[in-house]
Amino acid sequence: MNRLSFIALGFCVITSSANSAEVDYIRDIKPLLAEKCISCHGPIKQEADLRLDAAKFFTGDENQENVAIKGHQENVAIKGHPEKSLIIQRISTKSADERMPPEGEGEPLTAAQVKLLSDWITQGMPAPADEEVLETPEDHWAYQKITRPDIPESSGSNSRNPIDLFLRHQQQQFGLEPLRRAPQGTLLRRVSLDVTGLPPTPEQLEQFQSDSSQAAYESIVDQLLASPRYGERWGRHWMDVWRYSDWSGYKNALRGSQRHIWHWRDWIIESLNDDKSYDQMVVEMLAGDEIAPLNQDVLRATGFLARNYHNSNRNIWLDATVEHTAKAFLGMTINCARCHDHKFDPIGQQEYYTFRAIFEPYNVRTDQLPGTTNIMEDGIARVFDKDLAAKTYLYRQGNEKLPDEENPLDPDVAEILGVPYEVQPVDLPIESYFPALGQRVRQESIERAEKAEAAARTALAKFQPDITLTSADSKVAPSTPPAPSLPQHLETSHQLAILKHASALASLNSLIARYTADSAKHQGEPKVSPKQVEQLSKLAANAERKAHSLNAALSVLQKWQAAQKARESQEKDAAKKKAAIAKADKALLDARVDAEKKRLELAKTDAKYTAVGPVYPKQSTGRRLALAQWIVHPENPLTARVAVNHIWLRHFGTPLVDNVFDFGMRSPKPTHAELLDWLASELVESGWSMKHIHRLILTSDTYQQASSDQSELLVKNQTIDKDNKYYWRANVKRLESEIVRDSVLSVADQLDLSMSGPDIDFAKGEDVPRRSLYFRHAYEKQMLMMTIFDAANPTDCYRRSPSIIPQQALALANSRLTFEASRKLAADLNQAGSSPSEFIRNSFLKILSREPTELEATTCEQFLTSQSTLLENKESLTTVSANTKAKLDAADSPALRARENLIHVLLNHNDFISVR
Repeated sequence: MNRLSFIALGFCVITSSANSAEVDYIRDIKPLLAEKCISCHGPIKQEADLRLDAAKFFTGDENQENVAIKGHQENVAIKGHPEKSLIIQRISTKSADERMPPEGEGEPLTAAQVKLLSDWITQGMPAPADEEVLETPEDHWAYQKITRPDIPESSGSNSRNPIDLFLRHQQQQFGLEPLRRAPQGTLLRRVSLDVTGLPPTPEQLEQFQSDSSQAAYESIVDQLLASPRYGERWGRHWMDVWRYSDWSGYKNALRGSQRHIWHWRDWIIESLNDDKSYDQMVVEMLAGDEIAPLNQDVLRATGFLARNYHNSNRNIWLDATVEHTAKAFLGMTINCARCHDHKFDPIGQQEYYTFRAIFEPYNVRTDQLPGTTNIMEDGIARVFDKDLAAKTYLYRQGNEKLPDEENPLDPDVAEILGVPYEVQPVDLPIESYFPALGQRVRQESIERAEKAEAAARTALAKFQPDITLTSADSKVAPSTPPAPSLPQHLETSHQLAILKHASALASLNSLIARYTADSAKHQGEPKVSPKQVEQLSKLAANAERKAHSLNAALSVLQKWQAAQKARESQEKDAAKKKAAIAKADKALLDARVDAEKKRLELAKTDAKYTAVGPVYPKQSTGRRLALAQWIVHPENPLTARVAVNHIWLRHFGTPLVDNVFDFGMRSPKPTHAELLDWLASELVESGWSMKHIHRLILTSDTYQQASSDQSELLVKNQTIDKDNKYYWRANVKRLESEIVRDSVLSVADQLDLSMSGPDIDFAKGEDVPRRSLYFRHAYEKQMLMMTIFDAANPTDCYRRSPSIIPQQALALANSRLTFEASRKLAADLNQAGSSPSEFIRNSFLKILSREPTELEATTCEQFLTSQSTLLENKESLTTVSANTKAKLDAADSPALRARENLIHVLLNHNDFISVR
């Protein structure tokens, strides 16, 4: 390799570096190397035998060969001499053939980035001596099997909660001391909002204030975890992670997600309230149709996969399935290997497609629910394996137009995790692959046919109740219509058809009886032959077809009756008699011709039948069940870690592993790695009970800490750990969008706590007082207040990013929801005839779960006085509040309206939309 001459850009950078500020390796250099270099020169791949993923690989001087170079004599970096360092030359050159990163492998470094690296070399390449260096990808912390760490001893802590002991041990090493316990009102509001998503009532607050013991607090925690509101609150959290999205189609168009996907949302809520084990939830979401093919309660769970439906491109559908299954449960970015080998993690492109092969056969269908016949109105959106022989090909460069069809791939999983993946096909019961033969579906079909038969008999009896059938009646041929009257052969043929229909029903019922008896006799799968099943299908289809035909014939006869009555009516008018008779004759003729066509259709006796319902494959591949079992295998190092990290994030505001969906090699070992592993072990050993993990967290001293303090301790801790990395205080969190809206309704006692049911039109958010998670949540179909307060993106939202923007204040200040809540709550608190000071205190307790400070109480009393005076002026009343009064029927009393205004102010208070 020829040494390059140093170009002007590099020279300028280097000559100016002597006067540069100190460069921090961890903050400035390591992320730059990870972004630009490590994909080709890291632990997975070392182009030119060169590694650049740690500072030790740069160590070299003017007289020493760099340890990173094995194949040639050039030095990558020379301490104090960036102008002699090969890395600076290669990243600075204008030659596309020589520049690093190579063309197509990433954007060239900017001048500022080149300068940063040059300054670091000039300053002697300082770096931590204990920087962790992986010998192989298998050494990465997240790929290590989870072992339960020993709980450290911590002096000075009275808590026996392992969470406290792990954190206190680290805090002591840095001279940190935790803040005191949060005030009772603050703590109750925090835990209530965290667990149920609703603020506490003043009555709960009063009861809690009377007993500050740990036992009383733990009792509150148990009550909250047992509340059905817990499932709704944490259901919304997991709906974020699992990408819940309602159907976003237009009219009848099926675009994203599926109709009736809300059944999956209800399954999530119910499962959490029942404390269904996390591993069981994963299995049901990925393979509910393979473990419980006849249980519609379980089949709802497969909405996790049904939600990925994409109507225009199957590849988009499967790409989303691969990507988000791996991110949600494993914290792996497998999707990065779709076009080429993963640049940072040990996942080859072929592994991406073998993982895709697991899902290749699956598709989506909607199953009928008991008592419903129209799946457009309701049904269970669930998955099934449709094409068992579907092949998976690697797409060259990720291009679906370039499949490697000569080398189809078998299903498999990421080898790096070292967990076995074994597929066993699943035989399905007949009611699963042929739903129309299910006992409930058969019975409902028979009942519908019998009702149609009875209606036809009743209608025909009105025309000629005493008719007697003969064998010759069935052979009556069509003839030229005589004068208008109902021909006897027409009545006879329809009655004959009814009898044939009854005979078919009798045969059907007979075969069903045999089928049922055979089932009971063999105590399992009935031993009927395929021919008998086919016969049952044909009879059922014929009976169903005849019922529809009879209804059509009945409709024609009713048309005839109407035409006859019209003719008789017209005959009374002599002036129009001739034209009326001709018109009526034509209508009658048309009706009789239609009726004769229906009779001929019913008289056909050919052996061709329309299937009574769809028939699906008799087997499922078992690939998804094998995947689910692989994911929740006790030896899988990722699943439990990812789950407890999501739970920790939502209780504390920051996660233990910063990138919640990527535990790969770009994710450094977490500060609290032992705590993470202990919690992951505890989750598995508790039977994957999430409520158990919640209780451990919520009853820890760490969770109960104050978020602020006036003492010197606060200043001292902030100096040592300003970002609260060691959890010496509670983090202040902004409420999620759903909880902001729900809290407004809750404090005004307007919240409808009805559970479950179809998604509600997002446009009715200010009209329907249901909890926010029941409103439609789909692409471009979300409540405006939700989006303003950073609602989850239906595409993916593994972690919400709260913002502070003016529109949020405007939404709370101008929403009809807050105006109406203010009026309702002010009226409720005013009923007792309370004094201004009592009203203010009660308002603070109701809305902010605390009493006002002395300054707040004084300011609010002054506001009530001045606002009442302002509103007493009729001109001011008109200019200031007429619009509000017209819309919301505000109080006529200036004093009460002033109280409404104060409530409105408190609903816009920062403490109302925050958890402290």
